[in-house]
Amino acid sequence: MQQQTLTYSDRGSLGHILRMFSLSLLVSFVGTLLGAVFVPPALVPAFIVAELVMLVAAFVLRMRGRHIGYGFLYSFTAISGVALYPVIMHYGGVLGANIVSGAFFATTVIFGSLAWYAYRSKSSFSFLGGFLFAGTIGLILMSVIAIFVPMGPAVNLVWSTLGILIFSGWVLYDVAQYRDGVEPEEVPLAALNMYLNFINLFLYILRFLAAIAGWNRD
Repeated sequence: MQQQTLTYSDRGSLGHILRMFSLSLLVSFVGTLLGAVFVPPALVPAFIVAELVMLVAAFVLRMRGRHIGYGFLYSFTAISGVALYPVIMHYGGVLGANIVSGAFFATTVIFGSLAWYAYRSKSSFSFLGGFLFAGTIGLILMSVIAIFVPMGPAVNLVWSTLGILIFSGWVLYDVAQYRDGVEPEEVPLAALNMYLNFINLFLYILRFLAAIAGWNRD
C-alpha cells in the first residue's frame, strides 16, 4: 500500500511533469518528420489553425476548472510539430542546418539551467507573473502586426530579445510553481506549459540569430 501511495504521488511531481514534457518534445519531433514527408505545404495552415483552436480550448477548460488529458497533450504536440516544419525549414534556409541545430542545443542548455535554478531557488517568482502575462500579450500583438507590416533586422532583434527574456521568465515561473508537485490530473496542462515555453524560447532564439544575420547582410 505504501508503494502504491508513493507511485501515485510521483504522478504529480515535478519529475513526472518533466518526463511528460520530454515525451511531448519527442511526439512533436515525430510530428515534424511526418509533416515533412506526408503533409503538403498547402495543408500546413490548417494545422496552425487547429493548434490555435486547441490552445484556446485548453485556456477555456482551465478557466472553467476542468482539465485536459494526455490525449489532448500529445495530439497538440503532434499537430504543433507538423506546423513547425516549414518554420524550421525557413530558418534552415536563412541560417543553415548547423546553426538551427546549435540553436536547439542552446535552447536545451538555457531551459535546463533555468529549470535547475528555479528548482533549487526558494523563490516562487510570483512577482514575474503580471509582467510575463503582459509581455506575452505584447508578443502576440507584435506577431499580428508583423503579418501586415514588414519588420526590419533592428525591430526583429529587439522583438526576439524580448521574446527570449519573457519565455526564460516563464520557465523560472512555471518550474517554481510546479516545484512541490501538482494534482495528477493537472500534469498534462503543466507539461503543455513547459512544452510551449521550450518551443517559443527556441523560436525566438532562431529569430534573434536571423535578425543578426540580416543586420550583417545589410
